[in-house]
Amino acid sequence: MSSATQLLSLGVIMMVIMTLGWGWQRRHRNAGIVDVLWAAGLGVAAVLMAVTGSGALLPRVLLALLGGIWSWRLAAHLWHRVSGEAEDGRYRQLRAHWQGSQAKFFLFFQAQALLVLLFALPFMAVAANPVGSVTAWTMLGVLTWLASVAMESLADRQLAAFRADPAQRGKTCRAGLWRYSRHPNYFFEWLHWFSYVALAAGSPISWLAWSGPVVMYVFLRWISGVPYTEAQALRTRGDDYRDYQQSTPMLFPWFPRPDASRSSS
Repeated sequence: MSSATQLLSLGVIMMVIMTLGWGWQRRHRNAGIVDVLWAAGLGVAAVLMAVTGSGALLPRVLLALLGGIWSWRLAAHLWHRVSGEAEDGRYRQLRAHWQGSQAKFFLFFQAQALLVLLFALPFMAVAANPVGSVTAWTMLGVLTWLASVAMESLADRQLAAFRADPAQRGKTCRAGLWRYSRHPNYFFEWLHWFSYVALAAGSPISWLAWSGPVVMYVFLRWISGVPYTEAQALRTRGDDYRDYQQSTPMLFPWFPRPDASRSSS
């Protein structure tokens, strides 16, 4: 299957999935489902590229397994939040800003379908890799994936445990990895994309794999990740979060400033 056909097939699948998701949010008034479907859609993309790719069997099998498992874990984590909590404050703000316009929400959901196509490009590069033996790049890719997904999962669990404690309501999580980064989940999510850069080594279109970490960093840092999350945190936690901003690195983990940090646990 050609690259164009792969992307077209994925595009049609994602448009259908996001349309169904849009219908779900209309009934439940919870647009957070778009995050679940975006994460799940990347798993669909990884498996589709692996099945239809022209590369050797080993990189395609690794792509299907690693991309699929990462996607399933993230989608399940996000679904747990969406199904058990009220709509995320970021989407409540959008709902208010758009005055509940379902047409704008529909376009927003379809835009997420297009983003899945963009983030599928690293998967395409891996699936076209003709190198069928285990190399140092293969091992580096798998080790990077294991470390980053394990740490992202740990960050998610630490935050979930903090949020589940009623005594911490209105406070900022500074436990575990959250002491060293305001967004450790985002950092390890970004780091995870380097797995596919390594797995694509030897592919004739290996350069496409770099779109993963580059585009993800741009989105997390300046578009849909940190800006929206921190704006919502300032609305709900005020001075406590401002203190956290002063004491703790934004994305790349490092030791907090000892003169400004304080524990909320």
